[in-house]
Amino acid sequence: MSQYYNPQRTSRMYIPDAAEPFKLSRSKIDLFLNCPRCFYFDRRLGVARPPGFPFALNSAVDHLLKLEFDIHRVAGTKHPLIEKYGVDAMPVAHVDLDKWRHNFTGIQFLHERTNFLVTGAIDDLWQNSKGEYIVVDYKATSKDEAITELNKDWQIGYKRQMEVYQWLLRQNGYKVSNTGYFVYCNGQTDRKAFDGKLEFDVTLIPYNGDDSWIEKALKDAHKCLNSDKIPKAGKGCDYCSYVKAVNSKE
Repeated sequence: MSQYYNPQRTSRMYIPDAAEPFKLSRSKIDLFLNCPRCFYFDRRLGVARPPGFPFALNSAVDHLLKLEFDIHRVAGTKHPLIEKYGVDAMPVAHVDLDKWRHNFTGIQFLHERTNFLVTGAIDDLWQNSKGEYIVVDYKATSKDEAITELNKDWQIGYKRQMEVYQWLLRQNGYKVSNTGYFVYCNGQTDRKAFDGKLEFDVTLIPYNGDDSWIEKALKDAHKCLNSDKIPKAGKGCDYCSYVKAVNSKE
């Protein structure tokens, strides 16, 4: 079976002992934790998982939420959602916010021990009365039940995402609150008609992050990439299971 291969990816492959820092995104850290084998194929050998389809609707929600919160950022006022949940926070202006939001730059930190340039693009940044920065992430979905907490196994990726952003801000010298927030937009399907619009229930979900796992994860990912041995698949990796099943039939 041929896996997805893009020749342009070779310029972004990890080369052991290279002097230039290796850019490692938040999503690739999560990939390593989910499946070291897929991570190794991707970052060391240049063979990525098949690309998924872009979630254009999610991107539209993200864009509109940023515009909405930016109105209050410029005006120096609290967003109604912040008021509703009684959160001690305001959307905060920062000279680097646009850069930190951009997928190809994000907020960065050079982890000298591994020579990884760790990156992550945040959705929003608030600040409380203590002067602590608050990481905010937008999520959009459509579920039958109300979403008031992150209690599903698959949502561990959301939590790690938040913690990497908090870690990156701290490494850049900023005072960061342990509590971040998810602005969760749940599309409703119980309306009488579409009428050219999709309505959402919007909830604000607090999450108390713990970034203590990141140092070990970076160290382990570095060890993985420097090995000449392809690691074992992560437990329950659907991609590796599929490749194994297909190869057994060839």
